[in-house]
Amino acid sequence: MSALARLSATIAARKAADPDTSWTAKLLAKGPEKCAEKFGEEAVEAIIEAVKGDRAKLTAEAADVIFHLLVMLAARDVTLADVEAELTRREGTSGIAEKAARG
Repeated sequence: MSALARLSATIAARKAADPDTSWTAKLLAKGPEKCAEKFGEEAVEAIIEAVKGDRAKLTAEAADVIFHLLVMLAARDVTLADVEAELTRREGTSGIAEKAARG
């Protein structure tokens, strides 16, 4: 099992955890909107580090983005497997063609 799959499973398990003992449970308890807001904040921080060019800080911020993306997905009952299935569906399709198909 990959680190990403383990993280996704941990986040799913935290949905039922006590918000007083788990940051993930606390965030999920605040609802999907708060989870999305936190994901957006982390994405902006990653963008800033990408522009600055600090590889180590970008790596750390990217990990935060991935974590908060998985939390946001969990808040709406979208699994990592759902996202992987969508990526698999898109394999072999030109990015330009795929974007055009979405309208």
